[in-house]
Amino acid sequence: MNLRVALSALALLLACPLVGAHEVKPAYLRIAAAATAESPDTFDILWRVPTGAEIPLLLSVELPTHCAGRGEAKSWREGAVAVERRDVSCPGGLVGGRVTIAGLESSVTDVLVRFERADGTTQVARLTPTAPSFVVTDAESWSEVATTYLWLGVEHILLGIDHLLFVLALLMIVDGWRKLVATVTSFTVAHSLTLAAAALGWVAVPQAPVEAVIALSIMFVCAEIVHWRQGRPGIARSRPWIVAFTFGLLHGFGFAGALADVGLPEHAIPIALLFFNVGVELGQLAFIAVALVGWRLLRDLTWPAWAWRVPVYGIGALAGFWTIERIAGFAPAF
Repeated sequence: MNLRVALSALALLLACPLVGAHEVKPAYLRIAAAATAESPDTFDILWRVPTGAEIPLLLSVELPTHCAGRGEAKSWREGAVAVERRDVSCPGGLVGGRVTIAGLESSVTDVLVRFERADGTTQVARLTPTAPSFVVTDAESWSEVATTYLWLGVEHILLGIDHLLFVLALLMIVDGWRKLVATVTSFTVAHSLTLAAAALGWVAVPQAPVEAVIALSIMFVCAEIVHWRQGRPGIARSRPWIVAFTFGLLHGFGFAGALADVGLPEHAIPIALLFFNVGVELGQLAFIAVALVGWRLLRDLTWPAWAWRVPVYGIGALAGFWTIERIAGFAPAF
C-alpha cells in the first residue's frame, strides 16, 4: 500500500469527526491596572468565555480576597462568546496575589490571562486544568515568557484544524523524502515571515478574509490531488514547495491573529515571538510524525482503489463549508 492511499485513510479518520468543526479557542482573561494616579489599586476585568459545546460554562474568576467589586458588572454576548466586564478595587495592588479560574480543573479547556501593569508592561499566563491559577508578579523572567509562548504556539497549531488539514493534504500529494523536506521547510519559512511581520505591526491584514483564504488553500490542494489521480498533475504535485510557501504566507497571518488575541509582552517581544513560532513548529512536526506513523500502521492493509477519494472529497467539502461560513461572516448582506 503506497503512502498517499495510507495517508488518505488516516485523513478520513481525522476529518470525519470534524464536520462543522472550527478552531477551538480558549477562554481569555484580561486584568488591566488603572492608568491614573488617582486610582492606583483599581483594575478593569475583562472575561471572555466561548460557549461552544466543547467548552464548559461553569468557569469563574477568583481574585485575591482583598479585592472587591466596584459597581455593577456588565455582561453581553459576541456571537458564541460570553463577555463580562467589571471594575474591582484591590488595596495594595495585585502583585503577589493569586488569580484562580474556578472550575477549570474539571474542564478540558485552557485560559489565556493577560495582566497589564500601570507602567505599560504585561504578564501573560496560560492556565490549564492541572494549573488553574497564577501569581501576579511585578516582572517576568525570560524563561517564564519563553515557556508560556512556547506552549501557546504548540496549542494553537494542534487546535487549528484547518492548518493541520492543509499540511495533511500536502503530505498526501508529496512523493519522496526530498520533496517532503522541501515542502515542510517552505511552509515553515513562509509562515514564520508573515507571523513575525504581522505580530510586530509591520503588516496589517484583516483576519476574517485571511481565514477564508486559508480554507480555500485546503480546497486547492484537494483539487490538485484529484487532478493528479486523474492523470493531470499540477503544480502541487510537481513543485509542492511553491504551493506550501505561497499559502504558508497566508497561514502565517492566521497564526498572527491568534497571537494578537493575547498580545506580546513589551519587555520581551523577541523572546515571546521566537518561542511562539518554535511552539508552532514543534506542534506541526509532531503532527507530521503522527501522520507518518499512521501511514506505517495502515500501509499493509488492503484498500480498494477508490478509497483515496473518500478523505480527499471529505476534506475538500469541509474546507468548502468553512470557506462559505467565513465569507458569510464578513461579507455584506445582499
